[in-house]
Amino acid sequence: MRFTMLAGKIHRATVTGSNLDYEGSITIDPDLLEAAKIPVFAQVQVYNVTNGERFETYSLAGERGSGEVVINGAAAHKGSRGDIVIVACYAQVKAKNTGDHHPSLVYVDDQNRITKIRES
Repeated sequence: MRFTMLAGKIHRATVTGSNLDYEGSITIDPDLLEAAKIPVFAQVQVYNVTNGERFETYSLAGERGSGEVVINGAAAHKGSRGDIVIVACYAQVKAKNTGDHHPSLVYVDDQNRITKIRES
């Protein structure tokens, strides 16, 4: 048996932009992706704390060190610049390994600079 478990998340990031005309995804500063152990092109869930919207997309790497979190494509209707979001990535873990599983939890300030990383 396998369980779907949190692999990593970026907690309470600020949306820096949206691009309705882009084909899809969420563009994120690679520093944040790497800290949260979220691979580029990985399926992610985005939870918009500001307006309650939730959506699923995939991650893309933006400009390193920029702090960018840009919602692209149709999902741009679900978030706006300044919204607070949680970006979560999940992984399949064998039942016997769930006790050893530790997601990477990345906390950021209002400029999307990392303030703390916790491997829970």
